[in-house]
Amino acid sequence: MNQVIDTGASAPAARAVTTKREWAADLSTQRLYALLKLRVEVFVVEQAYFYPELDGEDLGSLTRHFWLERDDEVLCTLRLTEEGNGPDRVLRIGHLCTRRSERGRGHTTRLLQAALADVGSARCRIDSPSYLVDIYTGHGFVPCGDEVLDNGVPVIPLVRESK
Repeated sequence: MNQVIDTGASAPAARAVTTKREWAADLSTQRLYALLKLRVEVFVVEQAYFYPELDGEDLGSLTRHFWLERDDEVLCTLRLTEEGNGPDRVLRIGHLCTRRSERGRGHTTRLLQAALADVGSARCRIDSPSYLVDIYTGHGFVPCGDEVLDNGVPVIPLVRESK
């Protein structure tokens, strides 16, 4: 079920930025394609970060996709997955990216806040490029391991503990 979380009240109605969330099973083929396309444009083409984009997680039964859109164009996206169950349950934020022309407008923070509202008090992990760690520590994440190279990119694992 497509869930509209909020709209950008300051923009004119036709140009409003809308925050959306959908379970993987409810995504249309066109919407999934648009999310994957943005991720490839940002990570692979722009940043030359070669990784296995089609990792099987996008269609998981507990996977949620979040994105911001304006006039049906995806501006920013992230994926929220679940690992384990019971007391070992951990949510993982991944594949967070913003279209180059839309950076510096608070989209990343807005989308991250929407995902963390879904996370609630559960434990949450994210692997962050080293230069972006401050964004996530500002949202309660703390480093939980050493920096490692992930396909040539320095990455630090972060966790936000259960509340």
